[in-house]
Amino acid sequence: MTRALIIGGGIAGTVTAIALREAGLEPVVHEAYGRTADGVGAFLSLAVNGLDALDAVGLKGPVWEQGFDTPDFAFYNGNGKRLGEIAGKSALPDGTVMRTVLRADLYRVLRDEAERRGIRVEYGKRLTGASGTGTGVRAEFADGSHAEGDLLVGADGLHSRVRGIIDPQAPGPHYLGLLNTGGHARGVTVDGRPGTAYMIFGKRCFFCYLPHPDGSVWWFANPPRRDEPGKAELDAITDERWRAELVRLAAVDKGPARAIIEASTHVYRPWPTYDFPSVPNWYRDRMIIIGDAAHATSPASGQGASMAMEDAVTLARCLRDLEGVPAAFARYEQLRRERVEAIVAQGRRNTTAKTPGPVGRLVRDFFIAKEFKKFTANPEDPQRWMWDHHIDWSTPVAA
Repeated sequence: MTRALIIGGGIAGTVTAIALREAGLEPVVHEAYGRTADGVGAFLSLAVNGLDALDAVGLKGPVWEQGFDTPDFAFYNGNGKRLGEIAGKSALPDGTVMRTVLRADLYRVLRDEAERRGIRVEYGKRLTGASGTGTGVRAEFADGSHAEGDLLVGADGLHSRVRGIIDPQAPGPHYLGLLNTGGHARGVTVDGRPGTAYMIFGKRCFFCYLPHPDGSVWWFANPPRRDEPGKAELDAITDERWRAELVRLAAVDKGPARAIIEASTHVYRPWPTYDFPSVPNWYRDRMIIIGDAAHATSPASGQGASMAMEDAVTLARCLRDLEGVPAAFARYEQLRRERVEAIVAQGRRNTTAKTPGPVGRLVRDFFIAKEFKKFTANPEDPQRWMWDHHIDWSTPVAA
């Protein structure tokens, strides 16, 4: 049986392991950190194309039990003016719509499902090097151990070690001029209904809130920051100072942003927003990168996790159906590169709309409102190409 070494036990790595097992391979996951993901990360929305990819390998059901439906979007500017709305965004034929889940819950469900299916996961395995052996791959870890397999999949995220091994000249992440943060509030009354994401293009900061069916409010914000901050600088910001800064940014806007921030039981520490315009080399010597390691996109695309899920299922199909690892890797890239780079570009355009100056805000609001008028007259989502992507697991991949 073909053994696949998977570097990274996050969303991309775990879904890849499960998909490869379904394709008849023997995956072994090597994760740098410990087993638990309790409390790790904020929340994310799974687009319908990501849920469709999960369905191909029997994962949609377990994931669907987490979080809540968020199919609708309403857009406002900082003066409280309604710019437009998209309702029932991109439902699948069976009624599936976008689902918002806690990242930690998603990790837990995927991890438990991998264990249930008998997939081996080794923790505390931080990759330090890897090389081709002619007929396979040897991976070396910081604890002095090593592993050998027929191929290696780098699902190790934005700061991928595997990407640098495949191509030492690979570009680094591109900073997009925004920070990310978010939280969960209770005891605050907001206008709005569960299932809708209320997006506010504020004067100083983009803010989005999602009323939860249990009465809480989930939210995220993108404070602008022209210069890329270092980790030490971000770590030095106290929780109290960060909350006060967010309140200051939100105070000039109409709407509930300030009250939501003040009512939050916890505010996530800030982290920078990055993407990759293009990574030239995805594979070499039976090693390949997927997910954020190959094509990180701004969260503004709403597609980061879903693209990783598509990657996992597509790679598994290629390895299942094509003769030889090199041929499978080449076909995988043919099937994926154009699509994911188009989504990265769309995410960058969406991000730019969050950071204009005073004149830019007026221009942005005008064009957003104009686009919604066109959408009302012809309600065909111009970004439908992202959501409509379907992977047919049962159909063999053509060489």
